[in-house]
Amino acid sequence: MASGQQVAEENVFRFTTWAASRTDEDFRNMVTRGVLSRTEIAAECGFAKSALAQNPRIRDALKNLEADLRERGVLPQLVSGDEPEALPPRLRAAESPRAAQDAERLSRLEQENASLKAENAELKRMLGRYAVIQEVLAETGRLPR
Repeated sequence: MASGQQVAEENVFRFTTWAASRTDEDFRNMVTRGVLSRTEIAAECGFAKSALAQNPRIRDALKNLEADLRERGVLPQLVSGDEPEALPPRLRAAESPRAAQDAERLSRLEQENASLKAENAELKRMLGRYAVIQEVLAETGRLPR
């Protein structure tokens, strides 16, 4: 059984190998909220997501990789907290009668959809019983025409 240090070294090797094998387009497809998706990275490298945060060498390598990708224009630039935002935050519009009607209609349609799905599942289950009977009748040659 490998020690913790050996596992950490193996994970660093996996990460660096993985990063070297990806193209800019691969990285673009992994962007989530302006950074690379940690979940996808961990899954593709074959280790736990916690290794990205707990292993200092992987954490530094990932930070350097993202900085390099930002310089190349693959990832969007970071917005610092000191700069004012370009757009003011959007405020929710006051509830209108139309919005209330839409919400009520949506709720009713969702309930109807759920009941129809349940009914459909029950009918498929019942049909499955008759399919078995039809198969037996066909095998024995007693299938009516």
